Amino acid sequence: MSKDRVLMAMSGGIDSTVSAMLLIEQGYELEGVTFRSWDSISKACMERETGCCSVDSIFEAKHVAENLGFNHQILDIRELFRNTVISNFISEYLKGRTPNPCVVCNKLIKWGALLDLADKLDCKFIATGHYARIGCVNGRHFISKGIDTTKDQSYFLWQLTPENLSRTLFPLGEFTKQQVRQMAADRGYIKLSQKRESQEICFVPDNDYRNFLRQNSAEYSAVGPGNFISPDGRVLGQHKGYPNYTIGQRKGLEIALGQPMYVSHIDHTTNTVTLGTRDDLLSQSLTASDYNFTKLEIPQTPVEVTARVRYRSKGIPATIVAQGEKVVVDFCEPVESVSPGQSVVFYQGDDMIGGGIID
Repeated sequence: MSKDRVLMAMSGGIDSTVSAMLLIEQGYELEGVTFRSWDSISKACMERETGCCSVDSIFEAKHVAENLGFNHQILDIRELFRNTVISNFISEYLKGRTPNPCVVCNKLIKWGALLDLADKLDCKFIATGHYARIGCVNGRHFISKGIDTTKDQSYFLWQLTPENLSRTLFPLGEFTKQQVRQMAADRGYIKLSQKRESQEICFVPDNDYRNFLRQNSAEYSAVGPGNFISPDGRVLGQHKGYPNYTIGQRKGLEIALGQPMYVSHIDHTTNTVTLGTRDDLLSQSLTASDYNFTKLEIPQTPVEVTARVRYRSKGIPATIVAQGEKVVVDFCEPVESVSPGQSVVFYQGDDMIGGGIID
């Protein structure tokens, strides 16, 4: 393989476009690819910066590659995407859990299919527009937070292995979003530099996961009403079916109990949703499975870390230790709305050392 060849994942957005520009300026030879993973008819796809692989965004990526002078191809992975990311997304909600599809996609698609294609195209590296950095200690590669703390995406990358990372480039890790916008504008991509950002899941462009489940899951549609219950088991009223609720939810419960109440537990086996006060949302510990560690070996003795239980949550000091197939996380202070199915990610300083799926 030539060390100079890079397979650049192109979304048609500003981040992958500027990443490609930077790599070319650094002397790399690029091949471009855009995944056709899910067909979206969102009219706003070209107005916002989003990972949505609509027809518009695919051809925008192709246009950018042509302008920058490198080959580009479209890879149809819709069947793989449906059988992995979409299947997991639906399955988790039907289990009363809250999935994190970006974590699944990064492992199986962006660092699965992407690396396979890189091998076929004789590319030593792959590159994406993630805001993260890669470090290496004693030959072991790991992820560090991006310089821009408001855009850092290390949380979603915890399932990547040191082997994955040894072949990965993150050109934007040392820049802020504002700097990236300015670089795009300076290079003539004025319209692209002004795109609005979206926090939506790429295959749920209207941000309505319930509507997505309704359209794509017969099992979801078959779930009928059930009971809201109190922490001590008293029936408080009826809900519309447990998949319509998530841990910590307050709005949209359509029940008046004289004080603010939150979803604190979901039991898919009985179709019950427990409502409690804000204090009932607090957890002092959790267990996580399907864990992966990069900078450190699997912790067989207690290790002090900072743990994040959601992308936007602040890190909480904690102690972690592996016990068989689980990691036990003990927090130094109570944490609110720990949601089964989400990721808990571990840091030491800026370095991300691993993570797991919350049980």
